[in-house]
Amino acid sequence: MVPALALALVIGAAVSAGPANAQSAAAEGQKLAFDRGKGNCLTCHVIKGGDLPGSIGPGLVNLKNKYPDRKDLVAILNDETKRNPLTVMPPFGRNRILTEQEINAIVDFLQTL
Repeated sequence: MVPALALALVIGAAVSAGPANAQSAAAEGQKLAFDRGKGNCLTCHVIKGGDLPGSIGPGLVNLKNKYPDRKDLVAILNDETKRNPLTVMPPFGRNRILTEQEINAIVDFLQTL
């Protein structure tokens, strides 16, 4: 009986930490997206809250509706040349500009837009 209670407490703690972790990942993703030396998304995209955006890429709005499967956004950040060989978007994952964790954090942020 005691192990079952302990397991229930662990599961409950993990579930209650979920939204807080998602918020912190999204905040980290925003930092990376706005960082001119790392994600650098603002060089090409208009993003709400960002300063001095570029206009080469599309404005990043309503992305959760446009890409309901987050794997699509992850794939775009990893290597958009697989979907669109003529893209000017850097292959952030393939070229190891961003780690898998950083890409996931940016996707968390993009899904809030």
